[in-house]
Amino acid sequence: MTDPKLTDIFLMPGDYFVGDERYRVRTLLGSCVSVTLWHPGLRVGAMSHFLLPGARAEHKRSRSGSAHADKPGMYASDAMDLLLAGLQSLGVQAGQCQAKIFGGGAMFPRSEKVRDIGMQNGDCARLLLQKFGIHVVSESLFGEGHRQLIFTIRSGEVLSRQVPPDPPSASAPAAATTARPGRRTGAKA
Repeated sequence: MTDPKLTDIFLMPGDYFVGDERYRVRTLLGSCVSVTLWHPGLRVGAMSHFLLPGARAEHKRSRSGSAHADKPGMYASDAMDLLLAGLQSLGVQAGQCQAKIFGGGAMFPRSEKVRDIGMQNGDCARLLLQKFGIHVVSESLFGEGHRQLIFTIRSGEVLSRQVPPDPPSASAPAAATTARPGRRTGAKA
């Protein structure tokens, strides 16, 4: 799967990337969400890895004040703005792109009383793409466990593999055994 002609980029939480067909972008997602945008004619793409719905301006500063200053794509709205600005700098209009959405997994058992952050992230990504008039061609959202993603900008292909959480150990408290087993997928999105 290694192509010496491609440069691999790994996104950490709060990172984003915009580039051309020379790049392949990877990340791991739990409750975070990644949006990929791809222009099929120009073979230009972008990918985010955001942690929280909304925008930085909507949230109070953390106690340290700058704990995430080096992660401009930490919030969904900010990440989308960065992707769109990066694409625009390469001559790509948002409405010409195809979008794919991934992540929003439950890392802990879900509660019926509280909407978890993964679901909030996935819903926020959908709303932002709708707001900017970007067509979603595929999504792999929610479920349990984490996802491994590989976005090959040359083809627009995103490989997504959902990994279920580890089963509870025999020494775990009884309440921890209520999680439903996850499922594994290796389908192309």
